[in-house]
Amino acid sequence: MNQKIFSLSELASIIEHHRQAGRRVTLANGCFDLLHVGHIRYLQGAKAVGDILVVGINSDASVQQLKGAGRPVMPDAERAEIIAALACVDYVTVFESLTVEPLLATLRPNFHAKGTDYTTETVPEREIVRRYGGEVVIVGDPKDHSTSALLSKSRGGNAENQG
Repeated sequence: MNQKIFSLSELASIIEHHRQAGRRVTLANGCFDLLHVGHIRYLQGAKAVGDILVVGINSDASVQQLKGAGRPVMPDAERAEIIAALACVDYVTVFESLTVEPLLATLRPNFHAKGTDYTTETVPEREIVRRYGGEVVIVGDPKDHSTSALLSKSRGGNAENQG
């Protein structure tokens, strides 16, 4: 098993040690079904906000519920391994719920990083973050990249690929 991938209970203990050492923890999350440059810029931006970057990855079941039939393209163990291989990522955990709220409640990161398709006021989890004293931050580049668009293009949804 990868040395960066942990269950939520294991991660809670690790993060508490970092917190006691004065390190600021950032949590980023997503499906990360097919890694693209938008994901990289989001994760690098999240890492720049704090000292430790934890990435929560949606489980296969939650991705299917969120994205529909045919998703995920890759199983959660492989998605976790790919994200864990990135230098900017310190820890990875796979979560089953449809929202990241259980991770936020357990880990209580200093920062909850979301992509630029949100504002600090539209982040669904903003209230739980505020309740425990954390801060919602918006990071990454404009939302010009998506796995859904890549999949559409690879399936011939782009006229340039036909013929």
